[in-house]
Amino acid sequence: MKGEKVDRPAWEGVIDWPVQDRARKPRDQGWTMVIDKGLGLHVIDDLMQVAAPVIDVVKLTFGTSALFSHDLLKEKVRTITAHGVHCTPGGTFQEVAIWQHRLGAYLERAHALGFDTVEVSDGTIELDRRTRAEAIRQAVTAGFRVLSEVGKKDPRDAQPMALLAEEVNEDLDHGAFMVIMEAREAGTGVGIYDASGHPREAEIDAFLKGVRDPSRVLWEAPLGSQQKYLVLRFGANVNLGNIAPEDALALEALRSGLRGDTLKRAWLADRDYRAGLGASPRPD
Repeated sequence: MKGEKVDRPAWEGVIDWPVQDRARKPRDQGWTMVIDKGLGLHVIDDLMQVAAPVIDVVKLTFGTSALFSHDLLKEKVRTITAHGVHCTPGGTFQEVAIWQHRLGAYLERAHALGFDTVEVSDGTIELDRRTRAEAIRQAVTAGFRVLSEVGKKDPRDAQPMALLAEEVNEDLDHGAFMVIMEAREAGTGVGIYDASGHPREAEIDAFLKGVRDPSRVLWEAPLGSQQKYLVLRFGANVNLGNIAPEDALALEALRSGLRGDTLKRAWLADRDYRAGLGASPRPD
């Protein structure tokens, strides 16, 4: 429409992103899942105004969504999805529904509240493979985008990485869009992280050896050091989850080469490429 104001990136036309292959929304890779432990409407609206272009899904974690009134929760979910961001009530809440044999009612209410994405997991309870597969298929049939999750929340229940890889493949076959690797909200002592939160590369390698499509794995990485490791190892379009709301833009800057670690890699690659062509380097 003539005269309509069109917003645009603040620095458009001045600089190019150092990492050029960062996928833009809507995308099937490079997802950022933000964890929400109970944000109010004003805060979630502020978050969407600032960071919706870089967030793919917001997870209302634990069972926090059960503590909202119906109308307040519906408005919160509407605020998120209206900005082109998916929203899920999380996996732990869904485990309660399966345990109580109320998955159908849970999915109906999730739809009524406006959720477009659900998780299927057994991080706490035990699910046999048939029940897990049926839960994924039921949610897909109900019209939800399904994010399943592998791994246990209690380190004492840790499973072999080869078994988790098998679950990833099966979940994708049953219709899951992505499969989350469990790390909890702390990112320590669970899944691919040791008790200090450092990635265990041997465990990652063992897991990936059995996964048919690693691009469909979403790694929970609540700590900044974990995010840096995974972006440097797998690239800008690695799927990352359990990102604190206040870290969403910082993570996108890391992915795009606008933070020191990834900027240096991009700068060195450009310098070496130009040298190979016999071209003059960009001015320092």
